[in-house]
Amino acid sequence: MSKVMQPGGGMMERTLFIGARIPPEVKLMVKLMQKLEKDSFRKLLRVAVSAMEGNEITEETFKKLQTDKLTEESVGVLYSGLCTLLRSALRLPQTSLKSEVFKEDLQELKIPEDFILDLTSAVYGSRRAVIEESAIKNRTSLPSLERMKWRVDVAISTSVLNRVLEPTILMEMTLSDGKIHTFEVPVSKFHELRYNVAYVLKEMEDLEKRSILKIQD
Repeated sequence: MSKVMQPGGGMMERTLFIGARIPPEVKLMVKLMQKLEKDSFRKLLRVAVSAMEGNEITEETFKKLQTDKLTEESVGVLYSGLCTLLRSALRLPQTSLKSEVFKEDLQELKIPEDFILDLTSAVYGSRRAVIEESAIKNRTSLPSLERMKWRVDVAISTSVLNRVLEPTILMEMTLSDGKIHTFEVPVSKFHELRYNVAYVLKEMEDLEKRSILKIQD
């Protein structure tokens, strides 16, 4: 948690961008950073940024990062911590995590001052657009709904009953991957679906009216 000054003069606690609980890999990274040379840090940061841009990081790349003072295990810890740190910062829009707040949080995490400027450049610099584009391209997602058609069918009879005359809703969904799914819905369930959709839309509308959810510059 970090304390910030309110307009009225009081203090308010604020959760760090990394989360309420600092990940263990970040804690280990910060500990190793205290004796890390700036040149080695910048090489590690470039590799972490490259990985987040969607580039493949080979074993040979990690071997080149090792020095007399930087073992294979230390490289792995630092790289893992940097990726977690960058990923946590980049998942937040720049309007909600401003660079000044980001720097304050890094100081709160005990990141050495010599490294804060480079980390800020990585998160707010020109490579951010490339990282975000790669994240969208490579993220795991399910097919979306492209089109839906429906009609009312009335079953006149079945193998059990000679006279039914019960209406059902026949629905056909076309997904973004080209697959088509057809299924029947009883009228009672169709009305339940209509009610639940209307309820969710009303809840979303009420949430959007709350000032706490409005992003302010």
